[in-house]
Amino acid sequence: QVQLVESGGGLVQAGGSLRLSCVASGRTFSNYAMGWFRQAPGKEREFVSAISRSGGRTYSADSVKGRFTISTDNAKNTVYLQMNSLKPEDTAVYYCAADRAYYSTTVYTSAGDYDYWGQGTQVTVSS
Repeated sequence: QVQLVESGGGLVQAGGSLRLSCVASGRTFSNYAMGWFRQAPGKEREFVSAISRSGGRTYSADSVKGRFTISTDNAKNTVYLQMNSLKPEDTAVYYCAADRAYYSTTVYTSAGDYDYWGQGTQVTVSS
């Protein structure tokens, strides 16, 4: 079992920045590929960014490319999502996810690929 706890959400004005953190516990962090998803009211959960277990490969949705950056700190068992130039349409509950990856370069972009999820953290961007 892997437990994931997100933090760092909040209310920010358009154009502002936030950094989300997700601390993992229960298993060897470096064995897991990590991802961030978000879900706005009335919408389906959507992929945001993902990172391989080595940290060497990342992938982001077109809607956030150039604005959001995913990274990991294996010493702290933590994955981050740095969000810059935030827009009102970024408003959502953001979820951290983890899945055991055999290959160090595997990146998962589908919610169905992930076995473990955090409880979510609310991000609200005002216009």
